[in-house]
Amino acid sequence: MEHLVLICIGIGLSAASGFRLFVPLLVLGIAQRYDVVTLGENFQWIGSAPALLVFTVALVAEVAAYYIPWLDNLLDSIATPAAVVAGTLITFALVPDFSPLVQWSLALIAGGGVAGSVQAGSVAARGSSAAATGGLGNPVVSTAELAGSVSLSLLSLAVPLVAGVLVIILFFFLFRVSRRFFGRRQPNAA
Repeated sequence: MEHLVLICIGIGLSAASGFRLFVPLLVLGIAQRYDVVTLGENFQWIGSAPALLVFTVALVAEVAAYYIPWLDNLLDSIATPAAVVAGTLITFALVPDFSPLVQWSLALIAGGGVAGSVQAGSVAARGSSAAATGGLGNPVVSTAELAGSVSLSLLSLAVPLVAGVLVIILFFFLFRVSRRFFGRRQPNAA
């Protein structure tokens, strides 16, 4: 059961990194620092004072940047691969007792995959907002993403199994939104 809890925490925090990159890293670092979670030996630095300072400064800069209409879309191009890396790192750090094959598989597929999927849904939402409002609605989307990241990060630590189920529901919702936004590509009839 302990392994399932750690996997759910990892997946929940990974999904949160799809909304905001540094919120779950900061939350994980604080949780590790106060012994709420135990990270693998090579990931103890996440809870160090310098790392927490860097995560805090980066979070403030990230949040501020997402409120500048043209910069938020530019930031998405950087945030998408970074979210996948963060999701992979978070899940990998939380499942150190697994064999390397299982650990990397969970980290890449569950952690990185979920983070990338949430980020793709976020990009679709921001794109729809920008198209519909000329970018004026993007701060509302940014606020919702920040709230989602903070809520999901805290929920992942407080009630991991509920967060895991919520991420599955969120994943399917974002999949449907992304399909609708990007549309179904059908071959042209000749």
